[in-house]
Amino acid sequence: MKDSDYAVVIGGANIDIHGIPAETLKMGDSNPGVVNLSAGGVGRNIAENTARLGVDVKLLTAVGKDPHGNQILTETASAGVDTGRVLRLTDQATSTYLAILDESGDLNIAISHMEIMDRVDIAYIKANASLIADAALLIVDTNIPIRSIEYLSANFADRPIFADSVSASKALGLKTALAACHTIKPNKFEAEVLTGTKISKPADAPKAAAKLLAKGVQRVFLSLGKKGLYFCSRDAEELIQIPETKIINATGAGDAFMAGLAYCFLNRISGGEAARFALGASAIAIGHANTINPHISVANINVMARKIKC
Repeated sequence: MKDSDYAVVIGGANIDIHGIPAETLKMGDSNPGVVNLSAGGVGRNIAENTARLGVDVKLLTAVGKDPHGNQILTETASAGVDTGRVLRLTDQATSTYLAILDESGDLNIAISHMEIMDRVDIAYIKANASLIADAALLIVDTNIPIRSIEYLSANFADRPIFADSVSASKALGLKTALAACHTIKPNKFEAEVLTGTKISKPADAPKAAAKLLAKGVQRVFLSLGKKGLYFCSRDAEELIQIPETKIINATGAGDAFMAGLAYCFLNRISGGEAARFALGASAIAIGHANTINPHISVANINVMARKIKC
């Protein structure tokens, strides 16, 4: 990675509110427990994690001129992310993500209030075109409008684009832009939406991934949950087992994974080695109550990655 290299992340930023019960979660009832509030959002989380790995990161997103927006910018900038071009709006509230976790720390249900992301539109992207055009890496999540993703794929296809499909419902935003995507990291539900292929077992993953490669994607990192991670490119494939890790908060695992991939790409680390590094980043992320584990670092990830087997 050259000193002049930087990554641009375009995606969601919000306040994360996580509630975790002290005992077994009881639906339809008030559960004693703990509530945590921190800066979040897929794009913002990826940006912070990547910055904590020593990468120069510029964030493009939108927040309101309100206390939550102020908190997001303060926390994000203090982690080393360049927030100088974040759009500040007086007529929209900063987006909020409300998640209820179960007693094991895994997601039970969530509500996202993210209308402000519609303002990450083509006009905003055009205003930052020179920044995007000179980036060594572009990371996009599907919280932004489909038309913005299509514009990015049509006008910046010469940049390596890493795409985060976010959720099964939002994965549709990538369908028309897959040819411009260098790397994507769907889970099995998102991959099913993108390919029309049912993934019931690990043996189904190669067929779905092959369809993504046929659409123009260069690398696929397909999460199969506890059943592993399937990685493939045009000349390699591998099913990697997930290490046993205590879950405190699982919501930031995918964001840390993408940050790990970004670090590896910029440092010329590829294939299965990149997959293990990214899995190590995920394992560290889920070991902290906040969405971002403040102890994430290249050294700590390498320790975790060495424990991951084929």
